[in-house]
Amino acid sequence: MATIFSRIVAGEIPCYKVAENDKFFAFLDIAPLAKGHTLVIPKREVDYFYDLEDEELQEMILFAKSIAKKIKATTGCIKVATVVLGLEVPHAHIHLVPMNTENDVDFKREKLSLTPEEFSEIAKSLQ
Repeated sequence: MATIFSRIVAGEIPCYKVAENDKFFAFLDIAPLAKGHTLVIPKREVDYFYDLEDEELQEMILFAKSIAKKIKATTGCIKVATVVLGLEVPHAHIHLVPMNTENDVDFKREKLSLTPEEFSEIAKSLQ
């Protein structure tokens, strides 16, 4: 059975797409810690981040880097945190979270509640 992320890539579940190429897909987290919080995933289903092939892992990091640069430029944050958790969805993914303090990357914090218009505006600004 396909993961929720594979279903997003397939267009079965809507998302706020930020970037895509033949191997990777990036979209806004629907329960963001900050405006611009983006998920980067391989299109190929792989549960564990470190089970990705070496070349694929390198390419995914470079894909994420280009998005992180846009997030930093757009949000004005000090840095973009790169977080790999991996238990909530059985599909390898990277969280890119704009941060000004380390507390900005506390996943126990209350998530932002954004309107569809806000999500669309943020996604468009990162494309």
